[in-house]
Amino acid sequence: MLAAVHHPGYCIQNTWYVLEEGAMGAVLSQSQVLRSPLTVCIAGRVQAPGRVEAVVDLPFTLTCMLQKAKGESVKQVRWLDMKNETLISYVPGQQASVSGQQHVELGSAARDASNVLIKRVSHRDEGCYTCIFDVYPSGSKEGKTCLIVTASVTHDGNKTIVSGKEASLSCRYGLPEKVLQILWKRTRQPGISQDVASYAKRGDPMIEESFADHARLTRSLSDSQLTLWSVRTEDEACYTCEFHTYPDGTKSATTCLTVFVLPKPQVSYKTTSPGVVEANCTAMARPKAEIVWNVEGDNRTLGPPTTVATVQDDGTTLVISTLKMYISLLKDVSVKCLVHHKGLESAIAVSMNTKIGTALAILISVTAVAFLLVLCMCVCLWKCILRKNGKSVSVQCVCFPNTAGLRSLSSW
Repeated sequence: MLAAVHHPGYCIQNTWYVLEEGAMGAVLSQSQVLRSPLTVCIAGRVQAPGRVEAVVDLPFTLTCMLQKAKGESVKQVRWLDMKNETLISYVPGQQASVSGQQHVELGSAARDASNVLIKRVSHRDEGCYTCIFDVYPSGSKEGKTCLIVTASVTHDGNKTIVSGKEASLSCRYGLPEKVLQILWKRTRQPGISQDVASYAKRGDPMIEESFADHARLTRSLSDSQLTLWSVRTEDEACYTCEFHTYPDGTKSATTCLTVFVLPKPQVSYKTTSPGVVEANCTAMARPKAEIVWNVEGDNRTLGPPTTVATVQDDGTTLVISTLKMYISLLKDVSVKCLVHHKGLESAIAVSMNTKIGTALAILISVTAVAFLLVLCMCVCLWKCILRKNGKSVSVQCVCFPNTAGLRSLSSW
């Protein structure tokens, strides 16, 4: 027997060969591990690791090594799969024969060792493999190694979503054949989790009552997708997908969802003293927005703006920025409130609409003069229809008098 050491491997002529993980799986390499007096190498014995793990969808190499006695030679090497069917066989120095297995091939190996490369591991490759060395003149020597196929849970990373939109969180596990149930949990505070949804191998997706109005779960044991629609600020949390597998236990991964509320800024202003106005720009958002003022470089403001931020119960923050300026500034330049937010590609600009163009001013003036002229005409016509004797007043139509009223114009 081999003495227990920290490096699993094989003793050949007082030299340890250990398994090292490489790009093509586990391979044997020489190591200078300290040997103890209990280390014994037995001639004519096949050395193979009893249990190895391979990651699904990646290549992996199965390895066996023969410790020959003096005068022995290897005539043939065979590998049997978990059904004791020939996987690959070859005579040293000649081309290998693969028995209908396109996903395996003979790998390069040291002398008196044999490697079989599995090009892409799948769940069907899990099981125990036997390597047999046909040795002359002592006969067949064999070893056995059991392959365990493993997988990890992957996800798309953390996500950010705008409030009111739809968010989809995904988790994938490469061995759905081992999955009994998938469970999604939400964690808003460390150590406090809440079940959201689940899906069992023989059942339908189950949504917890508190999420039934805006959540759904796909019917899949390999690619699980939790979708939240009409996302709210309280949906901001970390979500864990748990794959309950047999016999490997629970495999999980966590992704976090951040919810943004975009600002909808508003501006207003009022006169606080003769010649001075106070402008206010407000924006409610999550996280809080940043407000700056653009007065086109004019210096007619009364100091820098003041900003107040108030956190609301729903997690949003109300920001109010106040700027005092001389009223003459509103007549000469366009005063703008610029709102910056992490959820916006560019700032939102809101103008106070105080810079009136020349054409608009002329239009207003012409309209006012026309109104005054019409008013004067109506007054004159009203006087024209007064009766000549002055006993009564007839106002049949002030602005558009009838012909009877017009006849009295000559005698007025």
